[in-house]
Amino acid sequence: MGSVIREIIVDASPERVWQTVGNFADGPRLTTPDIFVDCRLIEPDLRQMTFADGNVVRERLIARDEQARRIVWAWEGEEVAHDNTSMQVFAENNGRSRLVWIHDTSPDDLCGWLATAMDQIAPEIQRSLEGAN
Repeated sequence: MGSVIREIIVDASPERVWQTVGNFADGPRLTTPDIFVDCRLIEPDLRQMTFADGNVVRERLIARDEQARRIVWAWEGEEVAHDNTSMQVFAENNGRSRLVWIHDTSPDDLCGWLATAMDQIAPEIQRSLEGAN
């Protein structure tokens, strides 16, 4: 299993960042509206997301910890044998936040694609979260 880890410093309070990224139903659409054109719950713990290019993925909520400001989900699909993704929000100096995004997946060869995607999406997430203040 491979891991891809990204950290994003956000000029917004941890509470505000968590309010958005901790929202399993709408978080992806709120943080990356140009990438995800639709995000909806199809079961209480299963969301379906539609990319701007029309691709559709499903992700299952694994855990959500309000105290730790941590959310965990799993990508479900034939292309992946195992997936575990988390986002956790930490307080930084001067009212800022650090968002830690970890994607553990198998097969390992998905990690290159995921790293590229995360590198492209991270600045979008940062801009959206900072603009939401």
